[in-house]
Amino acid sequence: MIALDTNVVVRVLTRDDPAQARRAAALLRKGDVWLSKTVLLETEWVLRYTYELDAAAISHALSMFVGLQNLTVEDATSVEAALEWHKAGMDFADALHLASSRGATRFATFDRHLARTASKLDGAPTVELLDR
Repeated sequence: MIALDTNVVVRVLTRDDPAQARRAAALLRKGDVWLSKTVLLETEWVLRYTYELDAAAISHALSMFVGLQNLTVEDATSVEAALEWHKAGMDFADALHLASSRGATRFATFDRHLARTASKLDGAPTVELLDR
């Protein structure tokens, strides 16, 4: 199994460098590949800030990518929840942090937007807003 770096995922999703995109796609066709949550998180950041894609386009691209048949995603249940919550309007990093914290009884933050958004999500841990 081969683990993917962010730049490989970005090449496949953006095809901004045709030669690298072909090599990345060929690698994905060869066999089983591994995607860590940290690479997924960085990929979202790169797509948002470098490529200036909107949340809907990023959510669609990431959902399609993690659905590849020969791809194993680290903590797939949390990643799936984070992608759903991202589609529902939560920042992807916040969604991934929250989804990865499901074993905790509460999630503490100073971020009011995160707390407000999380309160509307199914299956999210209780968010404790530390504003007082």
